[in-house]
Amino acid sequence: QVHLVESGGGLVQAGDSLRLSCVASGRAYHVGWFRQAPDKEREFVAGFTATGAQPFYADSVNGRFTISRDTDKNTIFLQMDSLKPESTDIYSCAASKVTWKNSQDLYDNWGQGNQVPVSS
Repeated sequence: QVHLVESGGGLVQAGDSLRLSCVASGRAYHVGWFRQAPDKEREFVAGFTATGAQPFYADSVNGRFTISRDTDKNTIFLQMDSLKPESTDIYSCAASKVTWKNSQDLYDNWGQGNQVPVSS
């Protein structure tokens, strides 16, 4: 099992940057970031392996978002640049034993979610 706690959300303007953090406690798992807007399905954003290798991004954020980690602090980051109003979502990190890509059903543990409103 792994416990995940996100932080770093908040209101930003279009074009701004924001970095989300996800502190993980427990075993080392693969990690993914997801987002969900009201009345929409949750979608995959980015992920990498338990060792921080093989980063994988959704096409919609590739080149603007970056996933990284601070191993000493057991923290995974999602750096979001050039934010757009349509990026307004609740962002969650999740841990999986088997994947770091967009198969949501294969993620075992989820953080509480962090709201990121982007104004135009």
